[in-house]
Amino acid sequence: MPYKQAILVREDLKLPKGKLAAQSSHASVDATLKSDKKVVDAWKMGGGKKVVLKVNDERELLKYKQTAEDYGLRTALITDAGHTVLEPGTITCLGIGPDLEEKIDKVTGKLRMM
Repeated sequence: MPYKQAILVREDLKLPKGKLAAQSSHASVDATLKSDKKVVDAWKMGGGKKVVLKVNDERELLKYKQTAEDYGLRTALITDAGHTVLEPGTITCLGIGPDLEEKIDKVTGKLRMM
């Protein structure tokens, strides 16, 4: 069974590439640490597939967070510390999974890649 992880990033923030990479990394690591070890091990054995997707804004991001949790998926909501380009507490992205690809696709399948 294929596994993957999804990272959802707010497009409205227009994050610089470095900031986007850092925030996405935070989401990936945090979501992984919150996930079941057996699922994480299977995901890593399959190559650790990740996809970075865009959402319009905070409202849409929070909608996907709730939907993912309703499907039993682990999530990690990332807020920025505010040391560089964003105000402290700005919600930037969401990590979902890793989990079965088909479960994640039920939630994020209509989103477009960054």
